[in-house]
Amino acid sequence: METREMGVRQFGRVNWLGAWTLTEREVRRFLNVWSQTVMAPLINAGLFLLIFSVAIGPGRGEVMGVSMVQFLVPGILTMTVIQNAFANTASSLASAKVQGNIVDTLMPPLSASELVAGYIAGAVVRGLIVGSVIALGSWLALGAGLAQPLWALTFVVLGSVMMGGLGLLAGIIAQKFDQLSAITNFIVTPLSFLSGTFYSIAALPPVLQGFSRANPFFYIIDGVRHGMIGRSDASPVTGLLVVTLATLAVLALARHWFATGYRLKP
Repeated sequence: METREMGVRQFGRVNWLGAWTLTEREVRRFLNVWSQTVMAPLINAGLFLLIFSVAIGPGRGEVMGVSMVQFLVPGILTMTVIQNAFANTASSLASAKVQGNIVDTLMPPLSASELVAGYIAGAVVRGLIVGSVIALGSWLALGAGLAQPLWALTFVVLGSVMMGGLGLLAGIIAQKFDQLSAITNFIVTPLSFLSGTFYSIAALPPVLQGFSRANPFFYIIDGVRHGMIGRSDASPVTGLLVVTLATLAVLALARHWFATGYRLKP
């Protein structure tokens, strides 16, 4: 009778089907409530642009060689994308823990890396959907195009991966929804607002510029801005390096916590 060596999984080194199934579950989860997970962020982004357009008007002058409203589009788009990517993984994991069905995710033959990949893929899909619709609407309404599409796509995807990973960490740490809300309100939202979303950091005092350059969120927004209007406060290569290193660190910690069952297993 044929025997299998201990530790060798029957489906191979990577459980592609399992990882794909987890990804599909995550995508279906947020699409089932699309009015909250997709439509609401789009309306919020539209309101931001509308309010700034009315409040600032055409007399504000140019910022980085473009109108103020067109300067704001990449920041608002990126802020919306990263907040949704974070919310997708954080809410999914926290809900599973609170409802007590996290075991349904941990029991299948999925490694820690496959679990992280499945959750992150769902966050990236949500971020890309939201970002694509905002970009299309901005192009139709404001004429905001893409100066360097590859750079914009790279930072949107990388930002979604990083924020999806942070969402996993937040979902693992939080034991109830109040704790998750505190992480969102006191860490994620301030960092995303204070990262050049509505302004160029060149207008800040040197101390605040240094704070901004220590914030990985700044490089995500600045990189997307470079891709959309062709201008940025920092080199996109530097931004790519910083965001990549931050993303790898976040994913490594998330994988470690899944592997050890930290705050996941009773």
